[in-house]
Amino acid sequence: MMLQKLDQAAITVALRQLNAGLEKDWVVEDQKLTKTFKFKDFQYAFGFMAMCALYAERQNHHPEWFNVYSTVKVQLMTHDVSGISHKDFDFAAKMEAYASI
Repeated sequence: MMLQKLDQAAITVALRQLNAGLEKDWVVEDQKLTKTFKFKDFQYAFGFMAMCALYAERQNHHPEWFNVYSTVKVQLMTHDVSGISHKDFDFAAKMEAYASI
């Protein structure tokens, strides 16, 4: 299947599915799938980033992120399609799983 940029309707549906049951939602900010994660401390935040980094390398899909102590802000977009794709939603779901470990 060829990777495609999602239109607004598809993004809305995918966001609803991704955010189902989450305490804090993913949003679209600056045309990127965005969420700020808060962890117990720096060690947990860094552990989350390390797991995500290993996954990103395997998928060749790298997040934009910013870390200060226990906070990690993540932004995802697929540069190959100049927008948000299913690849971003897959990575966001993986991040949710890693954040709960």
